This record gives sequence, structure tokens and C-alpha cells, in this order.
Amino acid sequence: MALREQFTEQLKTAMLAGDAPRVSTLRMVLAKLKDTDIAGRPKGVPEVPEEDILAMLRGMVKSRRESIDLYRQGNRPELAAKEAAEIAVIEAFLPAQLDEATLTAAIDAAVAATGAAAIKDMGRVMAELKGKYGAALDLSRAGPIVKARLA
Repeated sequence: MALREQFTEQLKTAMLAGDAPRVSTLRMVLAKLKDTDIAGRPKGVPEVPEEDILAMLRGMVKSRRESIDLYRQGNRPELAAKEAAEIAVIEAFLPAQLDEATLTAAIDAAVAATGAAAIKDMGRVMAELKGKYGAALDLSRAGPIVKARLA
């Protein structure tokens, strides 16, 4: 089932269950998706592809994590908890991320496959990782590890 359909089905289920926080989060995701679709129209794309939807969801999670840090600094634990609940709902639609051991093994394999020896080869290693692991790879976690390996 496509992500768009999953969002709609999950929204209906949450509405029937009376789960207000989940309904709110799913409506927010659908609104962001609609904005993304509208932004893509000038490019001649009626609906953005799945990989763009996944990138949108990752961006939403990232912004919420940043908000959690700010709310904790501002001594607002109730708002941090709300953001954490939203992250849980959004992450349910994202593919499982590589764990730390698998990530380091994948990076080592990519470095060996590309023959990377210096920091200037980082782009080739990252492209290899992205091509091989796609949505299961969190580039923000992989980047610093690749940089440390090549430094």
C-alpha cells in the first residue's frame, strides 16, 4: 500500500478510535504532503514520488527532535512529550533504520568498494551508501562516521 493511502487509512482508524493526538499528527502530515505536492506542480509533477515523501517525513522528524531539545532547555517537558509522541507516529511510516553495527559494517564495505582513501572521497562513499541502502540509511548518522574513517 502506498504511503498516501496508509496516511488516509491510519487517519480514519485514529478518528474512529478517538485518538486525538494521532489524528492531529496525521492531519499535520497530510497537510505537509499537500504543500509538497503543490510545490512540485511547477515542475510538472502532479504528485511527489515515494522517496520525496520519505524525505519529507524525515525532515518532519528532524524538526521535532530539534524542538524537543529547545523545549527541554526551556523547561517545558509537556511540549517535549507532545513532540516525542508526534515523532513516534511519523516514524511508524518510515522504513527501519540500520542499527549502529550494521551501519559501520556498511560504511566499511562502501569505503572498500570505492577505494576511498581521503576525505575528498567522501562523496563517492556517501553515494555508494545511498545507492545500496536508500531509505534505510540515515545520512546524518552516516556522514560523521564516514568522515572519521577517511580522516
